Amino acid sequence: MLSRLRCFWLARIIGVLLAAAVLAACSAVKLAYNNLPELSYWWLDGYLDFDGAQTPRVRDELAELLAWHRRNELPKIAGLLREAQALAPGDITPQQACDLADRIRERLLAVAVQAEGPGAELALSLGPAQLQQLERKYAKNNAEYRKEWLEREPARWQEKRYDRFLERNEDFYGPLDAAQRELLKQQVAQSVFDPKALDRERRARQQEALALLRRFQSRQTPQADARAAIHAYVLRIAEPPPGPWREQQQALQQEGCRNLAALHNGTSPRQREQAVRRLQAYERDLGELAAAL
Repeated sequence: MLSRLRCFWLARIIGVLLAAAVLAACSAVKLAYNNLPELSYWWLDGYLDFDGAQTPRVRDELAELLAWHRRNELPKIAGLLREAQALAPGDITPQQACDLADRIRERLLAVAVQAEGPGAELALSLGPAQLQQLERKYAKNNAEYRKEWLEREPARWQEKRYDRFLERNEDFYGPLDAAQRELLKQQVAQSVFDPKALDRERRARQQEALALLRRFQSRQTPQADARAAIHAYVLRIAEPPPGPWREQQQALQQEGCRNLAALHNGTSPRQREQAVRRLQAYERDLGELAAAL
């Protein structure tokens, strides 16, 4: 979640990799984390095509953001991993799964908030050609999403979701047996996930971001006002206002908690031991990353 904070380009890649570190296996997490400033720069450049003046500033801001995260956030995430280790050997309730997920989202939101200052500075420096580049990139992403999710029959994209969930769970617990795989298939088939609703929300947020950036250009917005506007935008994404999208998000979150608890509670002692080892490995990785100040 939290993974779609479109105005906070400085935070997005870090957020994605942190979610992977907490929730899924990634043998290269330390390498990726240490190289985030460089990886993030090139990812962002594909959206905005930085000019000569922006490039060194963006690189410096990304390095500073990672240093802040290493000092302040990695210990908190390690604490969440220890809590997950304590839960993993036994059965869990959907509420316990949701409580942990909520605290992970809080950590991702903290990254976005930390990025507000440099994000506002960058937003105010963008020129018309860069906003056109951003709009083209959005259009390309939307076309790819349409091809992958909207132009396929439900059975096809359900199969794709199943394959992703199976890979993540088997990397965490080890091989799933036939009954566990069948449960996973049922969860995917019965999911309230709606790719059309997600597409509508993505496009709306893209247009909102573009309108916000164009307003910054046309009105010579003070940096404090730009930061406040970006902050409000991020909070609307993190906590959507009342309406169909908020209901969809809440339904998906509750579904995810129920599904996680059901699958975990059907695992064997050996699979739970594997999960604990995974979580311990993540904690060791984060400890080594935090120590590399």
